Amino acid sequence: MQIALPELKAPATLILNREKGLSDEKYLRICKANPDLRLERTAQGELVIVPPAGADSDYRCLDTGRQLGNWARKDGRGKALGSSVQFWLPNGAALSPDAAWVSNARLATLTKKQRGEFLRLTPEFVVEVMSPSDRLGAAQRKMKEWLDNGVELAWLIHGDARRVYVYRQGREPQLYSGIETLAGGGPVEGFTLELGDIWAGL
Repeated sequence: MQIALPELKAPATLILNREKGLSDEKYLRICKANPDLRLERTAQGELVIVPPAGADSDYRCLDTGRQLGNWARKDGRGKALGSSVQFWLPNGAALSPDAAWVSNARLATLTKKQRGEFLRLTPEFVVEVMSPSDRLGAAQRKMKEWLDNGVELAWLIHGDARRVYVYRQGREPQLYSGIETLAGGGPVEGFTLELGDIWAGL
């Protein structure tokens, strides 16, 4: 099924079957038929169409992913992934973070074929970078959903406001404003994100 929509300024949620929701098979078929759309699925089986990021947001996402990827390569304990990967979560949601880190031990539980598809696992660490279409409340609910499904550490970066919300298992979120570096802990102990260019944007 191909989807034609007007230009989106905010994420759009489609309910295709209120009783049955959107099965894994149907969701995959929709994703393959609409490769130009960024799609996610809620735990309730609803289809979410995410508008493209603006240039500023994309720059911030890319810089975050680049820093995480460079560190992960040197560290060697896991792999960094970008915004086009999707994770099937235990609650039935299919979500794509802007950047993620997965340990080699967790990746080893999947076959080579499974690693070439949407990943049926929960990453240990995720980063979400807010774009102009994002609403803070919705972004914060997504961060909670990541944690509820087993993510150990998650960062929500609001570049225009120069704020980072840090989420950890079993703790209240922490807000940091105007900081220049952010040190990871737990699964990404040793990773430090330099925020200067992220705050500056384009």
